Amino acid sequence: MRPDEYARHDGTALAALVRRREVSPTEVLDAAIGLVETRNPEINAVVARLYDQARAAIAAGLPTGPFTGVPYLLKDLGAHYAGAVTSGGGALWKDFVPDHDSELTRRLKRAGLVIIGKSNTPELGLASTTEPRLFGPTRNPWNAGHSAGGSSGGAAAAVAAGMVPMAHATDGGGSIRIPASACGLFGLKPTRARNPLGPDQGEGWGGASVAHAVTRSVRDSAALLDATAGPDVGDPYWAPPSARPFLEEVGRAPRPLRIALTTRPWNGQTVDPECETAARDAAHLCASLGHTVEEARPEADVAALGAATYVVIGANLRATLEARAAALGRPLEETDVERITWSHAMQGHTARAADYARAIGIMHRIGRQVAPFFERYDALLSPTMCRPPYRLGVIDMMTLDAAGYSQAVLSTIAFTSLWNSCGNPAMSVPLAWSREGLPIGVQFVGRFGDEATLLQLAGQLEAARPWADRRAPGVSGA
Repeated sequence: MRPDEYARHDGTALAALVRRREVSPTEVLDAAIGLVETRNPEINAVVARLYDQARAAIAAGLPTGPFTGVPYLLKDLGAHYAGAVTSGGGALWKDFVPDHDSELTRRLKRAGLVIIGKSNTPELGLASTTEPRLFGPTRNPWNAGHSAGGSSGGAAAAVAAGMVPMAHATDGGGSIRIPASACGLFGLKPTRARNPLGPDQGEGWGGASVAHAVTRSVRDSAALLDATAGPDVGDPYWAPPSARPFLEEVGRAPRPLRIALTTRPWNGQTVDPECETAARDAAHLCASLGHTVEEARPEADVAALGAATYVVIGANLRATLEARAAALGRPLEETDVERITWSHAMQGHTARAADYARAIGIMHRIGRQVAPFFERYDALLSPTMCRPPYRLGVIDMMTLDAAGYSQAVLSTIAFTSLWNSCGNPAMSVPLAWSREGLPIGVQFVGRFGDEATLLQLAGQLEAARPWADRRAPGVSGA
């Protein structure tokens, strides 16, 4: 299989070729490795290669599943692979080798996926860009001077560059949707607890963090979610079961939907005109497809939510850092982590247990405040981010300018983070590009537990305005 031929296919199509024995898993793997070795030096999306393990998995016989023989990347955070380093983008974990697979990893393997490496992430997933001190920045395939987003920036850059058709990603405040928007991909954040986080976690960041993937096609995202969704034994809670397989929703014409549109972020950030135009253009497209669109949005006390989120993230972060230091048998030191990481950890150190309980209560209260909105509307449409992707270096976790850092981050998460706290499914759809040729995603949010409606709508949008053939410069060739 030629690399250019490989890069043209999504995961579903590659699996079909393998199933029909038109190409072998080894040939597909060789094509993927060739593209990683050719394109990664410039983009820096893949930070660990698992080629030997991939060849061993093929030699042992891959399971029969929806993606048998398809290459895949795990994010270097949130999913363990036995025997391979999971660094979380931080030097404190650069030698951490888990002795077990995460449940999500086991399900991905059962789907027949061939895991070929780990993708870059900012330290512990804390930034909306991917520029860790440990591995250096991931560059956007559409323009190497710009960010690929974060925290799943390595995953998104690798998919946008054609190295893999889809890749594992996690989202605690927008970390699937932001890099999907920055790299011109489809990114679905599932409902809270749709996918398992065990056995190492019951929940992430008080339930705000979830796992899934960035993909080129809607059908890949849906089929992958079918392969991984559902509770694991011992999970503290799980998402409402779906009425039918998610893949069956793609291509199923949605009934006429009532869609709300907002271009005003809850945190008051300024929206770039190109991002507002992208959202309004998407609204016109939805109307042309038979849906009703009107301007509306739920109200939420984002000032209280922001303060609560800092407490929840800080407390979880501090516990994680202290556990790692204890495992290493030494005290935790400020120089162990990047400056912004330490600042969050100090917040978690000074907050009281009562503060944490109060913060969780605020998150739950706001979830109840916005839920009635989705009894009136089937979806909420907005920009994914307030602006096109930043240039590299703007969001720097080693900065001394904490206020400038916070301002830059707030403009990336202004439309996304609310839905992590509330648990609703949300997706970034690649429907626009800036004048400079950078992707601009638009976000659709659904009611809790209702990925089905989002996937129906996404399939309809993909058919009406296909994006798969629009590739980053140099990606379509060998």
